[in-house]
Amino acid sequence: MQIERVYLGDCRDVLKTLEEHSVSACITDPPYNYEFIGHKWNDEEIKRRTCRARAKDSKTLVKNIPYGSGLAGGVRNERWYKRNRENILQYQNWCLEWGKQVFRVLKPGGIVAVFNSSRTVAHVQVALEGAGFYARDCLVYRRPSGIPKGLNLHAKLLQKGFENHDQWRGWHSCLRNEWEAISVLQKPLEQNYLNTFTKYEVGLFYTENSNGSFQSNILEGIPRDSSEDFNIHCTIKPLALMEKLIEMFVPPSSEHIVIDPFAGSGTTLLAAKNLGRSYIGIEIVPEYVQIIERRLMLNGHSQCRAENRALAIDGPENLPLFD
Repeated sequence: MQIERVYLGDCRDVLKTLEEHSVSACITDPPYNYEFIGHKWNDEEIKRRTCRARAKDSKTLVKNIPYGSGLAGGVRNERWYKRNRENILQYQNWCLEWGKQVFRVLKPGGIVAVFNSSRTVAHVQVALEGAGFYARDCLVYRRPSGIPKGLNLHAKLLQKGFENHDQWRGWHSCLRNEWEAISVLQKPLEQNYLNTFTKYEVGLFYTENSNGSFQSNILEGIPRDSSEDFNIHCTIKPLALMEKLIEMFVPPSSEHIVIDPFAGSGTTLLAAKNLGRSYIGIEIVPEYVQIIERRLMLNGHSQCRAENRALAIDGPENLPLFD
């Protein structure tokens, strides 16, 4: 197994080729259920659903419904709720598939930290528990801002000409969403924390803040990064946030490997490199692999070379390895 590499392919296939018990932690931001189309990140659909058609140069992602489920609009009848449930189960099963492979490659006691929405994080946790992990915590990443989505009852009644619209001012179909969940799970220890640590050097959290306080499970006050013109990915996490998670879950040594099965634009990999940890990335979209290469190169180091070509994985011998 080669480290500090980015594999192009479906992580469910690529993970099968990696050595078991070889990775110290998995920190990843997979497609959320409203981005779940055909069991992979569908880049064409993501491009279609950005707000560029409504607002010039906007990269805001329209993501208030689970696409791929046929749930865009429609009457909330029995059939709608049935399809909604089927969509959730499909997503949960997909998480179980890649979760089993992450479980195999992690060291005993290794941490998996998975971003997801407040609506679907429970399904991710259940799926990963089914893969063999056990739940440790759910971190709150409080974003710098959030906007309300859904039905404004007062505005809708006013539009429809209802006389009593004013008495329903302030009633909406949802709350303002300004946080994302990070489900934290752990591969079972070998006997106990001390035994696992002395053998694998994993299993514990780094909890001391720079001011000496104890680390909370609420992460806030993290600024957004300056935009990179070439980075077209629509859900980029702040570099400081990913560095914080790596510091919390991965001991400070290049002997420890961080894996991101949904590397996107490579923020997790860049954070690992900045902090002296080794990394392995997996990404299914060739265009994003090129972005990862450029970001690593601009930060003084590049060990992945993108090749913009289609991929069909049949086995380890056919995996394109960018080195």
